[in-house]
Amino acid sequence: MAKTILIVDDSESIREVVKFTLENEGYTVLVGVDGKDALKFLDGQTIDLVITDLHMPNMDGIELIKHIRTIEAYKRIPILFLTTESQVSRKMEAKDAGATGWIIKPFVPTKLLEALKKVIR
Repeated sequence: MAKTILIVDDSESIREVVKFTLENEGYTVLVGVDGKDALKFLDGQTIDLVITDLHMPNMDGIELIKHIRTIEAYKRIPILFLTTESQVSRKMEAKDAGATGWIIKPFVPTKLLEALKKVIR
């Protein structure tokens, strides 16, 4: 059975590239346009990994990660932070919120897949 990945990013072009990359590898992909929109998928269905952007309207990536970590069914799923931020303080903020790791944009699809394979169960 294909692993399910939730991608959350307010950039349509990033969503499309990530979705295309993951679907080509056989993953099932759910897409949220921001943190608030992504909440609709956190309804108990199986999600094997979340990839989220930092800067988004309505609910940013840090808030989303914190929210995910409060839901029993999703407390332990891996979360990759996809961001243009390379500052250590932002990475630490994401880690403290519960992120498993991060990928710096712009990303190379092979690097995304490598990171994903390290954390997905």
